Amino acid sequence: MDTEDGTESALAGKHIYGDGFSPDEIEAWYESEREGYSGLGASDRAGYRYGYHALNQRHGFRHLGNRPIDHALGLGSAYGDEFLPISERISRLTIVDPSDHFVSTRVHGIPTEYAKPSPEGRLPFEDDSFDLVCALGVLHHIPNVSFVATELKRVCRPGGLALIREPIVSMGDWRKPRRGLTRNERGIPLSLFRGAIEEAGFVIEAESLCVFPPLVKAVQKAGISTFNSGVFTRLDEIVARLFRFNYRYHAMSTLERFRPCSAFYVVRG
Repeated sequence: MDTEDGTESALAGKHIYGDGFSPDEIEAWYESEREGYSGLGASDRAGYRYGYHALNQRHGFRHLGNRPIDHALGLGSAYGDEFLPISERISRLTIVDPSDHFVSTRVHGIPTEYAKPSPEGRLPFEDDSFDLVCALGVLHHIPNVSFVATELKRVCRPGGLALIREPIVSMGDWRKPRRGLTRNERGIPLSLFRGAIEEAGFVIEAESLCVFPPLVKAVQKAGISTFNSGVFTRLDEIVARLFRFNYRYHAMSTLERFRPCSAFYVVRG
């Protein structure tokens, strides 16, 4: 039997949990997530290490070509470390993040402005403001995913690109505390993730699956920074593709955990 808030059907992958929340529910979610990521240790700049450079390059940045980028947007980008590999090509950078821990006027040499999102997810920018939009592992922290996807499309310039990467599994039962996760974060079911992007008006240019946990765990035991390794990232891509047949949103057995856990989209505005 489903719960009043639809959690059971959400865990079954039938809808995106939080997408139909009321303004009050969205406000409560926003407040609980405001310092969620920094509270997991990201506020310690000296000890913080960004772990996805090779992953972003393989599934995202290689699709950009060599053109210069006038103005880039990073949604939930914290210190902006994901932009380091292409920093010399970016003239201006704007980062939207609710936390006060990450604010800086320059990120890897790029003149940078920080802005805060409104609780409902409306972005404080004019239409067609950015020729590159990056939302890498942030939408699963947001309740109303579909609305925020439309906002990303609104501020992306016609012909501009957006790179969007998210977990596509439940990340466990979010009604219970989960070690290493914020209170509300949950993945986005693959078909609904794709649908939200298309319904926002983006044109999908590339879709790839990645992050195969059994492989990740095995390699991490060897001390390898998994997704900063180009070799591992390619291997992960191959294995994730091979196990696509076993994709489940919410795993209920050990066998069901052998599936890709993230999707990466390159989309055009």
